[in-house]
Amino acid sequence: MKTSTARAIQCSAALTAAGLLLTACGSSGGSGSGQSEPAAAASFKGRGPITYVAGKDTTGTVQAIIGRWNKAHPKEKVTFIQLPTDADSQRQQMIQNAETKSDAYTVLATDVVWTSEFAAHQWIEPLPANRFPLGKMLQPVVETAKYRGKLYAVPASSNGGLLFYRTDLLKKAGVTRPPTTWAQMIAACAKVRKLPEAKDMSCYAGQFQKYEGLTVNFAEAVNSAGGQIVDASGKPDVDTPQARKGLDFLVDAFKDKTIPKEAITYQEEDGRQAFQAGKLIFLNNWPYVYSLAQKSAIKGKFAVAPLPGLNGPGASSLGGSNLALSSFAKNKATALDFMKFFTSEESATYFLKNASLAPPYADLYDNAALDKQYPYLPDLKQSITKAVPRPRVVQYGDVTAAIQNEVYAALTGKKSSAQALKDLQGDLQKLTAQ
Repeated sequence: MKTSTARAIQCSAALTAAGLLLTACGSSGGSGSGQSEPAAAASFKGRGPITYVAGKDTTGTVQAIIGRWNKAHPKEKVTFIQLPTDADSQRQQMIQNAETKSDAYTVLATDVVWTSEFAAHQWIEPLPANRFPLGKMLQPVVETAKYRGKLYAVPASSNGGLLFYRTDLLKKAGVTRPPTTWAQMIAACAKVRKLPEAKDMSCYAGQFQKYEGLTVNFAEAVNSAGGQIVDASGKPDVDTPQARKGLDFLVDAFKDKTIPKEAITYQEEDGRQAFQAGKLIFLNNWPYVYSLAQKSAIKGKFAVAPLPGLNGPGASSLGGSNLALSSFAKNKATALDFMKFFTSEESATYFLKNASLAPPYADLYDNAALDKQYPYLPDLKQSITKAVPRPRVVQYGDVTAAIQNEVYAALTGKKSSAQALKDLQGDLQKLTAQ
């Protein structure tokens, strides 16, 4: 888990397990939130087998953590149900299960922007906040798990967009520091591509296929140009000069081949593989890429930086994966214990070390030993704390579909940026008025 996730992976696919201690199954530890219990403990009854539902495990590691739980809880085993890698398909299948009131899904790995929609439709249960150490987590991350002041999910991971770049090529081209603006990035690419070994490389890519990743990348471009999709009151505000500058950056980048034409089909994994294969100088993606790139041919030849923007550092979309409990599930007492185990600080530390998974716990970003081992952590913390949430609306599925349709039309030349934003403003006004 851009899903993971929102970008399709939404990070849940990167979870690892070997060596993880089962220290999170008790009920100790307060939330530090000061809020009243949103759900009666008595409502979480039943022990026995449950399911964990998440995007496809592209790393082959999620089953290991489930295996450790199952070994310690032979009568309360967890079955891993893997959904497609893209967030839109995951959301659709989870909704279909909820609409039939099926008990097939128990614990759901949800995108941080689904909380309002799932909670408003009563597809997920309000949770007892005092069962989870929310007070130790980054506040913007905890807020993604709430709806109308109640806790409906538990942060398993956070996510902030990062700019991955080829340090070896920039250094050889005489570029001494990563770009903080789009113009600087394009200028750096021009210098790098003069190198014989880089003449066939493309400059930049993100995720531009018509799916949630496109919503994320569009939101980042708009926010990084000083615009917004909705204002503080939730009203659409996308038909503005600032938003147009953001969309124009993407449209113009496709036109002048700063972004390769094939990137119109990119999801997270496509961009990661292109970067690791030496096809890209810069890549906008989630931090999970770091650990995988370290195992590739470009190990030691890349680094990360904050996303660039129009006039200075840009703004990431806030991503991540939360765990929610299906309202129609059986064995909810087991589910609650498994959720605490899966979202513990011990788990987050291990996921960080083995899968570059952005932890929700604040103190892990200020650990000197971890910062030395994972030098991208300060940039990642900045990305998360300064990230801008995608619209928190009950009709999120319709909102993101409208964004994807209009932005894709602009990127493929079917509409001008101005017309796409005007049409999107009208679409969002209708959807948010419902």
